[in-house]
Amino acid sequence: MTSKIAVSLPDELVGDARRAVSEGRAASVSAYVADAMRNAGRRETLADVLDAWEAELGSPSDEARAWAEEQLRRIDE
Repeated sequence: MTSKIAVSLPDELVGDARRAVSEGRAASVSAYVADAMRNAGRRETLADVLDAWEAELGSPSDEARAWAEEQLRRIDE
């Protein structure tokens, strides 16, 4: 089941979504937004997992944290 809603978005984000559709990276603007929302939810879940690991195992070293941050930057590129 799907629900139709109305949201207001900055023009830049609407442009990004429309570009993704025109370039074939998304089936529709709705699909693009749904995927973005799914990904945001996964990041929140991952944050919970990482918090639990840190509570159990302690904080990562500065070197490990720098490596992880670099890998996450690569995902956003």
